[in-house]
Amino acid sequence: MTTLHEQLNQIPLQTIDGRTTTLKEWDGKTILIVNVASKCGFTPQYSGLEDLYRRYQSQGLVILGFPCNQFGAQEPGDEKEIQSFCSLTYNVSFPMFAKVDVNGDSTHPLYAVLKKEAKGILGTEAIKWNFTKFLIQKDGKTISRFAPQATPEELEQEIKAVL
Repeated sequence: MTTLHEQLNQIPLQTIDGRTTTLKEWDGKTILIVNVASKCGFTPQYSGLEDLYRRYQSQGLVILGFPCNQFGAQEPGDEKEIQSFCSLTYNVSFPMFAKVDVNGDSTHPLYAVLKKEAKGILGTEAIKWNFTKFLIQKDGKTISRFAPQATPEELEQEIKAVL
């Protein structure tokens, strides 16, 4: 039987610049996965995410951004536009990925696993909005879920505790 860690490491992911990879690239790291959008009220969280990444990257934190256009069409651009926006507006240096669906029939396999393993409020699986966060501890087994309203600064203590 495949463990959760193995299952996560087998899911193909496409980076924002078209390269195919898997979470195995960050094996042994603490991973914060976030569905992001450029035109959302929570978009300023990019600053806090980048700050966390820069401060804790050397201790094993990686942040992975997955653009999603399923909430209010707040990520309408293509990958080049998203990449440009993130770089020019927030100086994002953490890895970004191609646009994905996080809900519905076309849910990306990574999000299908994350939602099943770390349910939301009242046991729901559906992602409610942009900037929902999943923290995967370096053991690859323990996943925590955080609401869009949870700022990167509010997650800092929990992240530090698991690095």
